[in-house]
Amino acid sequence: MEKEFIASISKLIERDLTKLEEEIKLYPSEESIWKVGGEIKNCGGNLCLHLCGNLQHFIGAILGKTGYVRNRDFEFAAKGITKTELVSEIQKTKHAVKSSLEKLDTTLLTQEYPTKVFDYSMTTAHFLIHLTTHLGYHLGQVNYHRRLLTA
Repeated sequence: MEKEFIASISKLIERDLTKLEEEIKLYPSEESIWKVGGEIKNCGGNLCLHLCGNLQHFIGAILGKTGYVRNRDFEFAAKGITKTELVSEIQKTKHAVKSSLEKLDTTLLTQEYPTKVFDYSMTTAHFLIHLTTHLGYHLGQVNYHRRLLTA
């Protein structure tokens, strides 16, 4: 059952990262990826960087020991990165997640996640579910941001 759980999480994350890649490619211009205004403070480009940094850190570096070093401030401060560079970052993230989850020791699923993230402890399985839903939540924001700009 544990292997099936990990395979399901991996497939869901890969599916949504593929959708994120499609969303980034659908922006009408490089500039539109970085546009903010009104109540919208996080543009598609920053959300993309945030999702990639988040997954490469919490799955890649923490669980997969990839050596990735996260710069969360950069994820939200960067501007003007090209579509090609964003897509490349998504591809790196897909690889880091897939390779890290493929070699994950299934006994870790029921153990406490190795790093304190919130103000409560949680199992690795719980946190993997959180990461998957976090990706879906922000993916929806990217989609909405893009459609607002192209309406």
